[in-house]
Amino acid sequence: MVPVRTSVPTRYPPWGTYGLIAVNSFVFLFQTTLPPGAEEVFIYFYGLVPARYTDPGWAMQIGLPPDNYLPFLTTMFLHGGWLHLILNMWTLWLFGGAVEDRLGHGRYLAFYLACGLAASFAHAFVNAGSTIPAVGASGAIAGVTGAYARLFPRSWIVLLVPIFFIPFFFELPALLYIAFWFFMQVLQGTAGLMMPEAGGVAWWAHIGGFVAGILLAPVIHRPRPSYRHFYPDEGVLGYGPAGQRSLPRRF
Repeated sequence: MVPVRTSVPTRYPPWGTYGLIAVNSFVFLFQTTLPPGAEEVFIYFYGLVPARYTDPGWAMQIGLPPDNYLPFLTTMFLHGGWLHLILNMWTLWLFGGAVEDRLGHGRYLAFYLACGLAASFAHAFVNAGSTIPAVGASGAIAGVTGAYARLFPRSWIVLLVPIFFIPFFFELPALLYIAFWFFMQVLQGTAGLMMPEAGGVAWWAHIGGFVAGILLAPVIHRPRPSYRHFYPDEGVLGYGPAGQRSLPRRF
């Protein structure tokens, strides 16, 4: 089940989203040029290793300065493989344009980084003793997804569901899809607390980023000019129109 399109059109080019995709892609391409040993050092140094801060002695032994907090930020620009990068960038492209359109370029980038930091802190808090580096933009993108749910609760999403290698497309309320996704993150994250040795996904980074997006979206959004046309999908936060939802553009 892959989301491929939303019903919310953008009015302005999402330059911030394009820039984030470009930076993430460039950093990953740089990673691929490193020899295996150097790439591991790079990931450990710039990825988020919670034990680096909770066990300074261990960190010093392997050459990680425990007073360097830059990885809380840099971790969101690293990825563990091509599939990891592609799925994250696809989700960012899918939801980021509409959110950036509502927030504005500068606010959107600040919002993205804030959600990424919230995701990093959530992961480090829940997995304080972990010596495994966490990498990926998923937490920040989860924040963008949370903002999308908050700002466009009436929108719909087109899902691709391959059945026996035959592609089928279904329309679903975006809020329902995102709510199910978040429920699965909480379920998996809770299971991970009981079985910390299982899995390799930073569930609590997703949860932290998503919650940050939900909370920050109504605070950081920019007021819309009175001459701007509103779409029925946007009825939220007290300034959207009333009335029935509009059907999404057909895929």
